[in-house]
Amino acid sequence: MNKIITIGISLLILLQGANIHFKDLVELGQLFEHYQFHNEEYGDDFTVFVSKHYGELKASHSEKHQEEQKEHEKLPFQHQSHCSQPHVFVLGADNFINSRSEIPVTEKGNFHYQISYSHIWGDNPFQPPKHA
Repeated sequence: MNKIITIGISLLILLQGANIHFKDLVELGQLFEHYQFHNEEYGDDFTVFVSKHYGELKASHSEKHQEEQKEHEKLPFQHQSHCSQPHVFVLGADNFINSRSEIPVTEKGNFHYQISYSHIWGDNPFQPPKHA
């Protein structure tokens, strides 16, 4: 059962990465039927068919064949999506301090240390035994 779930999630991530939706997989039958129509009606091979519906000939094909517009809307891979992910680069302070520049970089420490001689526990009853 774990293998089936793992394979299913892996396929889901793969398909989402390629921007393929479940609706597109269901509509593949419409794509093949419309391709057969174009092959019989216009004599188009698969590359010309793809160019007419998804490529550079799409605008001219949709202008000439308005009667097929309903069928064109049922074809898969017609959705538009936009993904915006900003990239952030974080550089450590060492990269700036060790960089070679004409401006001298000086480091002044703002550090003060005072030795404390007081006992942490004091003379409380919870002291470890002094003689074993």
